[in-house]
Amino acid sequence: MFELSEEHRAIREAVRAVCEAKVAPHAAEVDERAEFPQAAYEALAASDFAAPHVPEAYGGAGADALATAIVIEEVARACVSSSLIPAVNKLGTMPLLLDGSEELKQRFLSPVAAGEAMFSYCLSEPEAGSDAASMRTRASRDGDDWVLDGVKRWITNAGVSQYYTVFAVTDPDKGSRGISCFVVDKDDEGVSFGAPEKKLGIKGSPTREVYLDKVRVPADRLVGEVDGGFGLAMRVLDHTRVTIAAQAVGVAQGALDFALGYVKERTQFGRPVADFQGLQFLLADAGMKIEAARQLTYAAAGRSERGDADLTFFGAAAKCFASDVAMEVTTNAVQALGGYGYTKDYPVERMMRDAKITQIYEGTNQVQRIVVARQLLDGVQSRL
Repeated sequence: MFELSEEHRAIREAVRAVCEAKVAPHAAEVDERAEFPQAAYEALAASDFAAPHVPEAYGGAGADALATAIVIEEVARACVSSSLIPAVNKLGTMPLLLDGSEELKQRFLSPVAAGEAMFSYCLSEPEAGSDAASMRTRASRDGDDWVLDGVKRWITNAGVSQYYTVFAVTDPDKGSRGISCFVVDKDDEGVSFGAPEKKLGIKGSPTREVYLDKVRVPADRLVGEVDGGFGLAMRVLDHTRVTIAAQAVGVAQGALDFALGYVKERTQFGRPVADFQGLQFLLADAGMKIEAARQLTYAAAGRSERGDADLTFFGAAAKCFASDVAMEVTTNAVQALGGYGYTKDYPVERMMRDAKITQIYEGTNQVQRIVVARQLLDGVQSRL
């Protein structure tokens, strides 16, 4: 029987305590004002939960993939916008962890671990979403530098993050095999940002375009090999889809927890509404599906930590399943509260809006099903 280690249970207790004291109290206001959750960032950074995955060699806590997933799950249980702090820090730094030089890691991971900077990931473009290989951002060699020109869209925490891993075309004749990855600093000349997107949910996490106008980047900020960027981007997503699955589990659990408390107190026809079988079935389905999603997410996290050959299957399956569960559970939590669930006086309507994005970013669930199907056709399940 699977059981969390004592260390992992302690991490859950610690991050839950931080979230209950410093994150959850600000969640509604962060959503209402569409402001970056600075108080949550400061609290998470002070507790080594803003980027727990950064190895100890670079000043980080060195949390494994499962511990990082637990951190993100617990933060999302309180505030999904805030959970994008550790989640996007991992997404942005993962290219360096997989393929970066030691110099790059020392230079850029240490400030993130210290809570002095955040890291975002720039893959998508206005005409390159699910079809990332059709990106148009160019990187041209000029002596010892690369010069980047283009626009990146849907960049989470853009403008707040100090650093960005940017994917750009270095050889347009090679298609997906002509893309490279670079580290860009927001203080580099030529970097600017669009207006924040007006979104359905995760309003406290800014989503903006990143404009690159002849941004000159030293050659030592290339991540991995020239023209090796697309494969790197896909490997990164194999790992970080696990974090989105954890985020989805967290918001689903938060919605169920609130609904459970509400239905035990709310009375109709002279009895708590929790006594009615129709509502009990809704709650039972939520509990079962959340736990199934959690176990699949933790299994995927273990494979991420080990770099197992079947990580692609598990990462996509966990992200797809958990996010579908999150959308179902949060919607049903609104239903459980009836008319009150539809108001901003209660958090479940925010959780429902926040949950929706987990079905879309880091690969839509339609794309995840394509990935899973290809893995099955390739025989991955027969090797489990």
